[in-house]
Amino acid sequence: MKNIFKKMLTICIVFVTLSSAKAQQNNMTMENTALLIIDVQNDYFPGGKMVLEGAETAGKNTSKVLEYFRKNNLPVIHIKHIATNEGADFFLPDTKGAEIHNLVLPKGNEKVIIKHFPNSFRETELLAYLKEYNIKNLIITGMMTDVCVESTTRAAFDLGFSNTIVGDATATKNRELDGEIIKAADIQKSFLAGISSLGNLYSRIISTEDLLASK
Repeated sequence: MKNIFKKMLTICIVFVTLSSAKAQQNNMTMENTALLIIDVQNDYFPGGKMVLEGAETAGKNTSKVLEYFRKNNLPVIHIKHIATNEGADFFLPDTKGAEIHNLVLPKGNEKVIIKHFPNSFRETELLAYLKEYNIKNLIITGMMTDVCVESTTRAAFDLGFSNTIVGDATATKNRELDGEIIKAADIQKSFLAGISSLGNLYSRIISTEDLLASK
C-alpha cells in the first residue's frame, strides 16, 4: 500500500512540475525583447553559393516569427553578413547572394546591421543599439546554427542577455571531420543541445509553433 502511495505521489509531483513549466512557457513575456535574425541571405538558399539543409523551412519559420513581431510592434534587428576575408566565396559585397532573402526582407524602421565576423557583436553597433532601446532578451533565428547563431548567442550571454533560440528557424549544412561526413541534422541537434545545456545556460530552445502559441 505504501509503495502504491509513493508511486501516486511521484506521479503527482511530476505532473505539477510539468504543468508549472508549461505555464512559465505560456507566460513568456515580450517586454524588453527583440527579434534577432542572423544572416538569412540568398547564398544559403537553393541557387546560392553555400546552400544549407533546410534553409527554406528555417526561412519560412523565421518569417512567421517576424510576422508576429511586426503585428505587435516589437523591435526587429536584421543581421547581414558581408564577407571581407581573403578567400571568401559567398556573401561577397554587391552580389545578389549577399542580399537578405525575400522571406524576411526588412521593412520600415527595422534595424539592419552589417557584420564581417560570425559573432554579430564583433566590431558592430549591435550592443550599443540593444542598450539604447533597453533590450534585455533576445529571440534568435537564422543561419548557420553552428557558426554565426552559436557564436552570437554565446557572446550575448556573456554580455548579460537572456536568449531564446527558435530551433526550427535555424539551419546548417553537412560538415566533414577526419574524412567523415557529419550530417546537418546531427550537427543541428548537437549544437542546440550544447548551447541549451546546464539548464539553458546560454539559451533556451523553442520551436516556432510553441513560441507563437505562448503568446
